[in-house]
Amino acid sequence: MNDPSRDPAFLRGLTQSRHRDGSRLTRREALRMAGVSAAALALTACSIPGRKVAAPKQDAVASYWADKKKNGLVRFANWPLYIDKEGKRYPTLEAFTKDTGIQVTYQEAIQDNSTWFGKIQPQLAAGQDIGFDLMVMTNGLQLGKAMDLGYLVPLDHAKLPNFAANAGARFKNPSYDPGNTYTIPWQSGLTGIAYNPKYVDGEITSIQELWNPKYKGKVGMFVDTQEVANFGLFALGIDPDKSVQADWEKAGKKLQEQRDAGLVRKYYEQDWVDALARGDIWVTMAWSGDIYQQNLEGQNLKFVVPQEGGNIWTDNMCIPKTAQNPVDALAIMDYVYQPKVAVALAEYITYITPVPSTQDLVRAKAASAKGDDKKSLEVMADSPLIYPSESDLARVRSYKTLTDAEEKVFQGIFQPITQG
Repeated sequence: MNDPSRDPAFLRGLTQSRHRDGSRLTRREALRMAGVSAAALALTACSIPGRKVAAPKQDAVASYWADKKKNGLVRFANWPLYIDKEGKRYPTLEAFTKDTGIQVTYQEAIQDNSTWFGKIQPQLAAGQDIGFDLMVMTNGLQLGKAMDLGYLVPLDHAKLPNFAANAGARFKNPSYDPGNTYTIPWQSGLTGIAYNPKYVDGEITSIQELWNPKYKGKVGMFVDTQEVANFGLFALGIDPDKSVQADWEKAGKKLQEQRDAGLVRKYYEQDWVDALARGDIWVTMAWSGDIYQQNLEGQNLKFVVPQEGGNIWTDNMCIPKTAQNPVDALAIMDYVYQPKVAVALAEYITYITPVPSTQDLVRAKAASAKGDDKKSLEVMADSPLIYPSESDLARVRSYKTLTDAEEKVFQGIFQPITQG
C-alpha cells in the first residue's frame, strides 16, 4: 500500500503554484482544506480485488466505440489550479463548448493519485459510474493498476487527429502506456538537480555532485522512493526502464553510502524549495516547475537535467470504463492539442506542455505584448523548464512500471533509506 502523502504528484502539488497574479499559496491551501482522509481511502484501494486484463486488440477498440455517440456533455475531474481560469470562468472550457456544443462540468476533484484511486476503484470494480467521463492521473502505480485491471477505455486514435499532428515525439508511445493505448498527456515536468549559485562555484552538470563531500550536510534528496531510486540508478549508469532487482540493490547501496557519509541534510517532501532559497541546502533534487516559479518571484536558482539522466513525470488524460459520455471526453482530449488552445493552458499552468509548437506562439505573443506581460512571456518562451531541449528530453526517463511483487521488493530496498 502506498501512503498518499508520499505520492510524488501530491508532493508536487504542495509546492507548485499556478498563478502569475501573486496568489502563490492557493493550491497548498486547497489541499489542506480538502477534508478527505487519504489514509482511509488508500486502505480501500488496497482491499479491492481486480482482474488483470491484456491490452485490447484493435477489433476490441473498434467494438467499444462502434455504438458510442456524442451526448453533448463531459464531466471532467482534474487537479486544483490545473487549467486556465479567470475569476469563476474557465476560458478554454467555454471555448470548447462554443466550438463543439458540448457542455463541460469541471471539478477540482483530484488531490493525489492514491486517494483518487482509492475513491474510484470500488465503483469501477463494480461497473458503476464514478460521476466523471474524463480524469487526469500521473504515470505511476495507480495509473498502472487502472490499466491492468481494465478500468480505462482504450482510445480511438482516429478521433485524435490533433494529438497525432501536434504532440511532441517524447509524449507519444510512453513506456508506461505503449502506443498511448489508454492515455494522452495533459502536462509534464522534470525532476533534475537545482542549486543555489550563491554557495556553489561553477556549473553543476553531473548527478555525482549529490555525492560530492564538499557539500556534506548541504544536499537535498527526495523522500519519494520512485524519484530517489531513479537517481541512484542514474549515478551508476543504469537505465531505470531496463533495471532489475540486482540493479535496485546496487542503487540502494549507493544511496545508503550517501546517507551514511552525512551528505544529505534531509529527505524532503515539499519543503526543499524554501530550504534551497535560504541556503539550508546548496544542491538538491528538484522539480522543474517549482524552480521556474521561484525564479519568477525573484530568486536566482539553477536547474539542470544531469548528464547521467533525470526523471520525467506526466499527468495523463484518461477515460474511466464506466464513463457515460466517452465520445465527448475524447473530443476535449483532442481539442486541447490544438496549438492555440495548448498555449493558453501552458501560459497558466507553467509546466511542460506536450505541444512544443506553442513555443513559437508564445514568442509571437511576447513580440506584441507590453510591460510585465511582455517580460513574463519572453521568460516563458526561452525557459528550458517549460520547453526542454531535445538533449534534455533524450536524457530523461519515466518511473519504472512495477508489478505488485516488484513493488514490494522495490519499496523494501529504498524506503529504509529515505524514511529510516
